[in-house]
Amino acid sequence: MGIFNIFSKEKKEALDEGLSKTKESFFGKLGRAVAGKSKVDDEVLDDLEEILITSDVGVNTTLKIIERIEERVSKDKYLGTSELDKILKEEIVALLEENNSTDYKEFVVPETTSPYVIMVVGVNGVGKTTTIGKLAYQFKKAGKKVVLGASDTFRAAAVEQLIIWSERVGVPIVNQGMNADPASVAFDTLQSAVAQNADVVIIDTAGRLHNKVNLMNELSKIKKVMQKVIPNAPHEILLVLDGSTGQNAFEQAKQFTAATEVNALALTKLDGTAKGGVVIGISDQFKIPVKYIGVGEGMEHLQVFNRKEFVDSLFSK
Repeated sequence: MGIFNIFSKEKKEALDEGLSKTKESFFGKLGRAVAGKSKVDDEVLDDLEEILITSDVGVNTTLKIIERIEERVSKDKYLGTSELDKILKEEIVALLEENNSTDYKEFVVPETTSPYVIMVVGVNGVGKTTTIGKLAYQFKKAGKKVVLGASDTFRAAAVEQLIIWSERVGVPIVNQGMNADPASVAFDTLQSAVAQNADVVIIDTAGRLHNKVNLMNELSKIKKVMQKVIPNAPHEILLVLDGSTGQNAFEQAKQFTAATEVNALALTKLDGTAKGGVVIGISDQFKIPVKYIGVGEGMEHLQVFNRKEFVDSLFSK
């Protein structure tokens, strides 16, 4: 067995383990809903709707899935409950395909853009700084030269935490300490990255939502200042969401997508919750690709999101 296959096996095991709580909860409820039933009738569909909503798939996405299954049931009057898993899996995969969910295999950045600039946004406590550290580790492991920028200057702990991660991973960091101008830090980070011929730049930002106007202005200023160094920066605005918060993650996504042009999502802490369905709902509602998922505390537990692997793991018995 080659090295790639070993890593793929480890990744699959981590994904299976990380989604185990969601799987146990979901299929436990589904098993009880179809117990003693042979056909997919209105009662089964009503139960399925409730199961999807309580798994934090979200109301709108749940209704789409139920509608699609109803169409299939109406075409095949003899559809049995034994086939419900298969149909549900097919419809979720189809939904993720429609919602720009790209199948990523590796931690890669476009070869045509150097350095590739990622601006990371999200509220405090979602695992934003930890995600940045793990991303830096994965990119470095892939042979990329990474520079971090500590633009979350409103919390001393955020700067300190990012410094610890930079030392742990072994990548350089630009920081000006607490209360420094976030845009100034971003500007210096990009200048430093260009001078070092870096491949990837990851910029941390403050995670405050109490005043959306201030947040919007601050993020706009950071973007504007970065573009003085690299015209198209940032190439990626990555929103980090805590998967264990369920519906609260939807609200955060709404706020941040209104405040800035988010074009990628990372869902963290999926291993600690039965709310893994949030990945499906957020992808569907915001039409923004889920790029990374966190399925454990280790550095290897941040994975690129692959819709097929995710759904296969969710439905594996």
